[in-house]
Amino acid sequence: MKRRFPAGPDVEVAELLAELAEPVGEPLRVGDERIVDFLVAFARRLLAPAVARRYPELASLGFFLRRGEIAKVLASPERAGVLRFPRGTVFHVPPANVDTIFVYSWALSALAGNRNVVRISPRSAGAASAVVDALNEALATADPVVARTQVMVTYDRDDSVTAALSAACDLRVIWGGDRAVTEVRKHPLPPHARDVTFPDRASFAVLSVDGWATASAERRRDAVVGFYNDSYWFDQAACASPRALFWVGDVERAERGRGEFLALLGEVLADKGHVVEPAMAVQKRVSAYGVAADGHATSITFAGNAVTTLELTGAADVPREWLGAGTFPMATLASLAEFAPLVRRKDQTLSVFGFAQEELEDLARSLAGRGIDRIVPFGSALTFSPLWDGYDLLSEFTRLVTVAT
Repeated sequence: MKRRFPAGPDVEVAELLAELAEPVGEPLRVGDERIVDFLVAFARRLLAPAVARRYPELASLGFFLRRGEIAKVLASPERAGVLRFPRGTVFHVPPANVDTIFVYSWALSALAGNRNVVRISPRSAGAASAVVDALNEALATADPVVARTQVMVTYDRDDSVTAALSAACDLRVIWGGDRAVTEVRKHPLPPHARDVTFPDRASFAVLSVDGWATASAERRRDAVVGFYNDSYWFDQAACASPRALFWVGDVERAERGRGEFLALLGEVLADKGHVVEPAMAVQKRVSAYGVAADGHATSITFAGNAVTTLELTGAADVPREWLGAGTFPMATLASLAEFAPLVRRKDQTLSVFGFAQEELEDLARSLAGRGIDRIVPFGSALTFSPLWDGYDLLSEFTRLVTVAT
């Protein structure tokens, strides 16, 4: 295995596990200041202008790891006679297509006081490399306990390594598609251990026709910028990125709103200097024509290579698979209540614009937990939270001990 953090020579899995098992002086605690200080130093490097300009998604990660935000994550009411402790060793298997998601789950697990092993895919690059560089830079001023308890490695698909790390962990965190989760789960855990899984998910955006019509020009542009960030970061491959856009309200007014929305999106793409790689342009055309050939779309519009829209045959025909960055199936619904029957258990995030809080809470109640774990405003789909996919992650990463007298 190649050591990525702390940087060092290649290591065998047995050697790595032996290092993690060695006593490290005072054990880590939930909210350990040595880990907090390290994460804050790491966040400062992510927020440096040169890094944030090149990888804007890392700025969000940097804000998430500021001291004030960490304090909010760790804040929880104390319960008499209940003590919280780390779970032990946590093995993280993140995806390659969203190459910074591993930092969020690892950081929360580290804040919980756990020893952590993270497998970074050999296919990860770009932002993932920038993250690893920033981590190693921050290590220079960190307490030695950080380097002894937090490890990130890269190895090719190797069942023997994955099996050994699985057999040694107290909790395994698996991000990726259903197939990836199933493959990792073939490797047994110790009887006391368990998995936290993040399998295939689909997300959508819903926009109120009335809300759009009454919004100021500034608010409309802000909404489109937020939609751009939700969709084009990670090439629309993130589980929380919207795979389709639904308009709710009058059909004729929705048509006008769509035109205005797409024109603004074109302006934002131009302002951002967005470039579509040839392979992605081909991917989008193949996917869009495939949806139409299967009878799920009545028309396709290509606005250059950056934006592709499909008019769905019906709202129920919405595709959940990734179609390529900047590909947006659309449909118009008469009311928000019509969205509820479309929802499945695998649906995760609903990005919204122009609705009242009460309307959204009514929708959530009607769904009753059978799908959609997050309802957030445009621009917040990719904003990570300790509450993710229905999990309270800090709780998942800790154990509770009761002391009764």
